[in-house]
This record gives sequence, structure tokens and C-alpha cells, in this order.
Amino acid sequence: MLKYLETTTDDTATDVHLSKLSRRGFLGIAGAFTLAAYGGRAEAFETYKTGAAAMPRGIVNDPLVFVSIDSDGTVTLVAHRSEMGTGIRSSIPMVIADEMEADWARVTIVQAPGDEPKYGNQDTDGSRSMRHHIQAARRMGGAVRTMLARAAADGWGIDPADVTVEMHQVKAPDGRTLGFGELAETAMAQPVPSHEEIAYKTDAEFRYMGKGEVQITDLRDITTGAAIYGADVMLEGMKTALIARPPVVGGKAKSFDATKALEVPGVVAVHELPYGGLAQKFAPLGGIAVVADNTWAATKGRDALEIEWEAGPHGDYSSAQFMEEMKATAEKPGSVARDKGDIEDAFAKAARTFGQTYTQAHMAHIPMEPPAAVAHYTGDALEIWAPVQSPYTARLDTAKALGLDPEQVRLNVTLLGGGFGRKSKADYVTEAALLSREVGAPVRVQWTREDDVRHSFYHTTSAERIEVALDDAGQVTGWRHRSVAPSIKSTFAPDDGLPMPLEQGMGMTDLPFDIANIRCESGKAMAHTRIGWFRSVSNVPHAWAVGSFVGELAHELGRDQRQMWLDLIGAPRVMDPKADGLPEDFWNYGEPMQEFPIETGRLAEVLNRAADGIGYGQDLPEGEGIGLAVHRSFVSYVGCAARVKLVDGRITVPEMHLAIDCGFAANPERIESQMQGAAVMGMTLALHSRITYENGAVVQSNFYDYDVVRSDNYPRNVVTHIVEHPFSVHATGVGEPGVPPVAPALANALFAATGTRRRSLPMGAQV
Repeated sequence: MLKYLETTTDDTATDVHLSKLSRRGFLGIAGAFTLAAYGGRAEAFETYKTGAAAMPRGIVNDPLVFVSIDSDGTVTLVAHRSEMGTGIRSSIPMVIADEMEADWARVTIVQAPGDEPKYGNQDTDGSRSMRHHIQAARRMGGAVRTMLARAAADGWGIDPADVTVEMHQVKAPDGRTLGFGELAETAMAQPVPSHEEIAYKTDAEFRYMGKGEVQITDLRDITTGAAIYGADVMLEGMKTALIARPPVVGGKAKSFDATKALEVPGVVAVHELPYGGLAQKFAPLGGIAVVADNTWAATKGRDALEIEWEAGPHGDYSSAQFMEEMKATAEKPGSVARDKGDIEDAFAKAARTFGQTYTQAHMAHIPMEPPAAVAHYTGDALEIWAPVQSPYTARLDTAKALGLDPEQVRLNVTLLGGGFGRKSKADYVTEAALLSREVGAPVRVQWTREDDVRHSFYHTTSAERIEVALDDAGQVTGWRHRSVAPSIKSTFAPDDGLPMPLEQGMGMTDLPFDIANIRCESGKAMAHTRIGWFRSVSNVPHAWAVGSFVGELAHELGRDQRQMWLDLIGAPRVMDPKADGLPEDFWNYGEPMQEFPIETGRLAEVLNRAADGIGYGQDLPEGEGIGLAVHRSFVSYVGCAARVKLVDGRITVPEMHLAIDCGFAANPERIESQMQGAAVMGMTLALHSRITYENGAVVQSNFYDYDVVRSDNYPRNVVTHIVEHPFSVHATGVGEPGVPPVAPALANALFAATGTRRRSLPMGAQV
């Protein structure tokens, strides 16, 4: 059962079982001990520094309440990240439990509300949760273990150095033992030890980290249907609302008639919401909301609305025409993002040149759980329950929309039925809050699948043009990549048509190839719909283009596909930002280059592991082929080897191998799970995902015309190869890096199987 941590003014805490909405105290009991510690990530281990300081409230300087021990020995750990299948709600507490020597069977996890001043950055995105928090988690666990040992030593009158803590017990040399619960009260009186006072475990002493034996704490509830998602929250007197939103972003209702809607039994009110558009961050789109006693009545009431829509400035947006404009722009010089060597000279002296253009349609996240949120406005306070990736941002945005102080708003995080970046934008939370204020009762705003497909924040569309200069021997002497895509920046500020450095740094300006002359350019492309974070973000189009082009270049030069990759990557080296022409504002996923450099040897290693795993080079039957691709993203390295088999003209994928180097692999079970999910999502993006626009509106509406990989055609056998490292090699990203190399690997496999080359995403499932 999902639990929520609530801190009141007297520092007592309660957990809420939302299925019953009952409350009981767990920290106020006699003998309970709560540890308050400074959990700053950068100060956890002196040898470790991250870009966490660049994240809002990333390094916590105030006391962080994260561990409590009940008098019966139950250890309660607070999870401040959102759970959407990655397992992070379990993985960070697992690290704490390991370092403090807690028995995982006696650990309870509670979900923190949105409160970054207290818990630090809570944006569960960017594949950074473990890499930013593993050090702090170890320090927290080590502090608890040290305090327990000191408390026991004081009672026994011995040196704390002679005390051992093992599996929920503290032991003296003479065999005496005390359980965690017995020591809770006296341990609370111990001062919090400094980093230097903690004797951290060695790798060999890890009980849970790196073992892959701890399953996610929510697994049983998710499997049996007991898990609480956003739409499962039920409050007394709660109403349900569905909203008719403008078909075109920035449009509004010219007029509407709610007469028939109000005649539907169960409909209690119709309200017009304030309108939004581009450059308004995560504000709702606006529209006409139908509020009812139940979802069915709200649905029928919305269907009965009579609305005349005004399209606004984007009413003539056609994605087909826009794509042609982007492709034309990609043929021309653009704003230079990276310049190494002399690209003009390389092309002027080339024996010949070779180039291709690759495109990608807009894509929707379509998590299995469409957006939903429950809000209860009581005049001087607002409480929210919602599946959100960025709970504190949602809290701030909603408070601003209602003219409230953030301290008047509480946001409880439910489980997320998938996120992929969609649920980092909490427009649906603000909708629920606004309607609760209007209705004077708790309101659940429910998005349907059609709402989700037609009114989302979409992954950008793009055109990528890559050209190379070749010498007489067929060696690449120059590489030019021109990228044209609407920017996420347009969601936050007036659009200038150019990308941010962070978008350029995702698989374009960080190209790891050993080529003397490299230039990366960006052309202008204005946004005509809401662009939002998407799993792997700009790595998807960039990896699609680079990976596909390497496969094409190998064929053009008559070379082996794997060898072409290895030749371009070159000998193992650490990229030198200055010598390699990286821009001064190069964005290394928020991490310092000296701690997270681009290492080409690790890139080649995952390529070879994936290729060897799948048996690259073997003779295959007609209609089958193996494709390779490799990509670095979120400071991790992933190689993909995919085998394609045509069955009655349909592309099937009987086998896929993904090799990942993510530094220290804290939770191998979840890493394998994320790679399996990346294979499925990557195949979906490769073959199916396409959002198109006509007259400014999304054409697709549901799974029948926005298709995904289904149970009758998905990667049948996904094998994950994890490159092992000790703890001293920084943990990096996992949730997103598996996706980018899948589509180009499939395109290269399709070509190997059929001689057919596809250059547009999605490729289509039929040949």
C-alpha cells in the first residue's frame, strides 16, 4: 500500500492509505528515532563532485529527515523521487539500508510530498536520480549505522570501534547484541557524525548494492492491482471533470452552449478555464470543463457541449509542409554549435562527398496511465494527489495559478503509470486545482486517451542532414551535421527558432568520432505546438541520424558495419573539450567534464559486447539481418545489436542485445528492466510513433491510429549486458540511455535483411 509522509507543525507524521483515507501515527510512538542530517551530495565523498548544484535546490543544506526506527525495529525510509517503473523509489532507500546494515525485510518506504526546500531536488527526470543521490544515500546510511554503534558502545562501556553493526543488530566482541529498535531512543541522542567519522563499507561488504536481488517495493501491489495511481484517489464528495480543450494550441472558444451538457444526469457544473499557449511553461491549454458526479456523466456532458473554436495563430500548421521546410533549411548553413578543424577545407579537398537526410515526426509519450489529478481547495489551503515527476514544480506552478503562497499547498505523489517526461509537466494538476476552487469540492480531472494524444507536450519533430568528406582511400576527413528542430525553449520563452545548448549536446555536438574536421550547425524551426521533455529528448533524432548514417556509410564504402563504427570512434581516448572543438557552453548532462568525461573506449566496449552477444557476423537466412548502433547519453554508454526478421512482409525483432556501461551498477535488476523497456519503446518509436498536424490540430486520437508495439510483435528476446565497475566509477544514467540506439540499429538491420533503407521515423512496420 502506497504511503505518504506528512509533516505537521509539531513534526509528527502520518501515513495516508488512500484507498480508505485513514490515518495513523508512526513517528510519534514511544522509542521512535528520527535522524536529521545534512545530506549534501557533493560533500558525501570528497572524491565525488557532480553538477547537482546546478539543479534547483539540488544540494540540501538544511536538515533532511529521511530515516526513522520504530521501537519494534521497523526502519522507515523516505523516498523523495517519483516511482514510474524505474524502481528509484526503492533503489535509493536500498542504498541507505545497505550502508546502515538494515534488513530489507524490515524496511518500510514512505513517499515524500513535494517539498524541495526540505528534501532537495525532486525532478525525477534526466536519468540523474541515482547518480546525484547515491553518495548522499550512503552517507545517510553510514551516519545511522555509526550512531547506532555509538549508542550501543555507550551502554556497554566499550570503544565504538569494537562494535559491529550487521543485519539489523549491533554486536559487542563478547557476543552481546542489541536490535535497532532497542537502541532507537539512545541513538537519537548521538550527534550526527561527519563524513570523516563514518567508516563506509567496502564494495565486498555490500549486501544489496550491485546484487540485483532487491525487487521494487511496489511490485506486489502493482501486480495485484492494489497500487494507488492518480485516478485511484477517492475523497468524500469528490467530483470528476473532463475538459474540452482547443484543438489548436493557443486557440480558444469563440462561443459555447452548455445547455445540453447541463441536462445530462449527474452533471453539476460547466466552467470555462483560462487559456494558455506557447511560452507559458506548463500552464493548461484552457477550454470548457464539465464537472459531474462521476466519469460517465462528465464524458456524456462534454460530448453534449456545443463549441465554436477559434484556431489562433497556429491554425495553419501542417506537419507535412513543415517537414519539407525543415529539410530545405537543413541543406543550408546554420548557426554553428561545434567547430573542430577546418570543415570548409576538408570538403574543398575531398575526393568525394556523401550525405543523407533523416527525419522524425512529432511523438507523444502515451504512458499507460493518462494524466489525472485530484485537488481539494478549502479557501486557505489546497491539497493535491497526483502522479507527477516534478512534485515541487507542480506545487509552485499551481500555487501561482491560484494566487496562493506555496506554503498553503501540499502535493502528495502517487505512483505513476509511466511518465517518459509527460508527467514532469503538471498542467493537469493546475486544471484540477482551478476547478476545485470553482466548485467548492474536491475535483478529479481525468484525461482520456484521446485527450492525451491530442493535447500533450510533444517530442520535437526534426530534420537531420549529415555529410562527410572522403579522401582517395575512403577515409572520413570531414563530418558536417545540420540539425533543424523546434526547441523545448519555446515552452518557456518567446521562440527564436534555435535550440538550447542542452539539446545540441544530446548526440550532436558531443559526437565522439576521431575525425579531424567536424562542424555541427542548427537551423531555425519555429514551434507550432507544445514541445516537452521526452524520454532521451534530442538524443532520439540525433542518434537516429548518426547511427543510420554510419550504417549507410559502411555500405557506401563496402565496409563491415561494426568495423565502420570502430574506425570512426578510433582508439580509446578521453575527449578533450578544447581540442575537439566542443562549445564553451557544452552541456554534459549537467555534470563536470573532469568527473564525467567522454571516453571512447567505453563506447567501443558496449558496441562490441552487444555485437558479440547477438553473434554478429553469423550467416543468417534470407530475410534476416543484424544491425548495430551505439550512443552515449546521460553520461552512460549503450550499444544495441538488433536482429530483424521479415514475416509476411512485417518487421519482427526476434532478438536484441543491449550493452550498457552506467558506471557502478547499483541495482542490476532495475537496469535490466529499463533496458527491456527501452527495447520496447525504441521499437515503437522506430516503427509506429507519429503525430501529424492538419489545420493546426493533431490528426491522431488513440491507439488505433497512434500505434505502439503490441504483444504480437515486440522484441522477443532482450538480453542485457552490464559492464561491471566498482563503486569508485561514478554511477550514471539508466532510465533514458537505452532508447536512442534502438531505432538506428533496427534500420541498419532492416537494410542488412532486405536492402531497403528507411530514413524517416517512424519507418513503418511493413516492407
